[in-house]
Amino acid sequence: MAESLICNNTQSRVSSVLNRDVRQFGKKFMFDSNEETCWNSDQGESQWVVLEFPQPVKVSELRLQFQGGFSGKSCKLEGSAKEKDLKHIVDFYPEDNNCLQSFPIQDPPLVQRLKIVFENSADFFGRIIVYTLEILGERVL
Repeated sequence: MAESLICNNTQSRVSSVLNRDVRQFGKKFMFDSNEETCWNSDQGESQWVVLEFPQPVKVSELRLQFQGGFSGKSCKLEGSAKEKDLKHIVDFYPEDNNCLQSFPIQDPPLVQRLKIVFENSADFFGRIIVYTLEILGERVL
């Protein structure tokens, strides 16, 4: 059964933070289960989030909640073993709304690192705003 794969030992990085204001718009707010807080990228094409898990995982579902008007339009998920080159897993196309959206992943590979790339945005300046990011799947020991 699928469980949340993001834990205290999951490391994350993002492409940018609006005005470098990590106290108000930092990456941690994607994972805090608070609907009032969010990660807000700075402007520019191809924003991204990288997650590194403490052990190998099989990702079965990606869930994202954007702010309408600041969602990704064309996105891709890449993954790899810990130190290997990232490989394409799936393309996905979120709707431009405020709802929690789910993207199932067929035949998930075994990965320890994931990169979510927001190739472009509904926002004219390329900003992305994410309130919730969940990765579901199973841990492989």
